[in-house]
Amino acid sequence: MRIGQDASALKDKIVSSLKQKGPSLPVHIAKEIGLSILFASAFLSELLSEKRLKMSHMRIGSSPLYFTEGQEPLLENFSHHLKSKEKDAFSILKEKKFLKDSEQEPAIRIALREIKDFAIPLRRNEELIWRFFTIPETDFVEEAKPIIALQTPALPIIEQTAINQAEEEEKPILIPIKEIKTKQRKKLKEKKPKIKIAKKKTHTKTKEDEKFLERIKEFLSKNEVEIVNIEGLKKDELLLRVKTNNIEQLLVAYKKKKISEKEIIKSSKKASELGLSYSILSMGELPKKISELRDALQNIKDIKKIE
Repeated sequence: MRIGQDASALKDKIVSSLKQKGPSLPVHIAKEIGLSILFASAFLSELLSEKRLKMSHMRIGSSPLYFTEGQEPLLENFSHHLKSKEKDAFSILKEKKFLKDSEQEPAIRIALREIKDFAIPLRRNEELIWRFFTIPETDFVEEAKPIIALQTPALPIIEQTAINQAEEEEKPILIPIKEIKTKQRKKLKEKKPKIKIAKKKTHTKTKEDEKFLERIKEFLSKNEVEIVNIEGLKKDELLLRVKTNNIEQLLVAYKKKKISEKEIIKSSKKASELGLSYSILSMGELPKKISELRDALQNIKDIKKIE
């Protein structure tokens, strides 16, 4: 096949095939047009730069999906390939249509940022809102704020209760507060219940947790480490299944400046349960005692008991 001369025709064939079959993987496209995966990938790259094709953020295995303009809704057919937490985020967003980022649990907030094909961000009054990709932005409706109506001074609750009790005996008569006898007012005042004002709860701790998650995510991104799944999320501990150079391992991140032998043993047991090697991240240096023990164990061959 004369690739140089037939390049334009082959690219047209790829576009035509995708328009007919919908979003497809490079291996299927290569098979459809009768080319090696290497040549097919080269043509797909050119078509992307020419903006004749689009590419998904989602990966099936390690490959993206290619599709044409207007076929975005068909990507939903591949949503079952999403990872665990990403599937949860997808399902919640599909059901609710719009989600306020600040109201979601940390794991879902991370997942929403990963499913770029399905979760579209928009800003409203400096607040981040996630929109399900097939729902028009115009469908978003701001929550109505409660309207506090201005009213003329009303009778205190206890005084009104006293009047309501009188209704059972005679026709109700509304008596202005000023005209109530001093003795009656004093009596009612003694019976008036105390109103407890609940202190507004702060969300400082939640914000700190979210900052910690974002910091870990940023650190992993800089080191080209891919988050495969969130295995656990606790108060000061984050367990992630990660992948580096196609090798999966468990990453345990602690939101504390010092970790003890207890945390290391705990991390080791969890990694063994999952059949993975593991790494640990902390906010500070390893304690000298643990650091020295780690160095000492690097070249050890065996430890045996004398019997």
